[in-house]
Amino acid sequence: MTSHANTTPTPQTEAERLESCYPVLGALSAPAHARLLQHAHWVRVPAGAMLFDDRQACEGFPFVVEGTVRVSKCAPSGRELPLYRVGPGETCIISSSCLLGHEDYNARGVTESDTLLMLLPKVVFDDMMGERPFRDFVFHLFAERIADLMQLIEEVAFRKLDQRLAALLLGKGRVLHTTHQQLADELGSVREIVSRLLKSFADQGLVKLGREQVEILDPAGLRKLSAEGSGKA
Repeated sequence: MTSHANTTPTPQTEAERLESCYPVLGALSAPAHARLLQHAHWVRVPAGAMLFDDRQACEGFPFVVEGTVRVSKCAPSGRELPLYRVGPGETCIISSSCLLGHEDYNARGVTESDTLLMLLPKVVFDDMMGERPFRDFVFHLFAERIADLMQLIEEVAFRKLDQRLAALLLGKGRVLHTTHQQLADELGSVREIVSRLLKSFADQGLVKLGREQVEILDPAGLRKLSAEGSGKA
């Protein structure tokens, strides 16, 4: 994981915040708990910082205390498919799988907002996996993430893009302040196709398009489209 920030000078305060986000740490044995805090590396990174990238060595296991990290799979063409987001109390299965398998990263992690995280060095992560509460925590969230990724695969493979776009718009409120490119990135598509679909939605009276803005006019119509699809992709 690439370092972009200064080490936090108040480990006790941050340690309390860490355990608030990750209560499982309180279930560790006293020696393991002390070792974890002793070797915790605190970093604060700005929005838009790349934490790790494809084929980069994994240096440790991240615990997010504030902010959000978007994990995506990127193609050489520049297109990317968001896989999942990691917020406070959650884990990154790409990081855990790389550490457990002794492999490099095969995805990209970028902060979506100013982010505070604790990076647990690999050697300490290996030790913590010997603690049943920590091990159960990692594998439980691992299973949840795999389920989410299977749903994503189903969405991409079996649902038309207009269905997926309609569902995405419905999940963001009545007025979306976003660009066509940002929506395309969310869907793992390209701007030109998303712009064409949005224009079609506007022509049908489903949405009203503005500068970096999409207003939902007919949520019922979008829900119907999301469920049935129109054949346009």
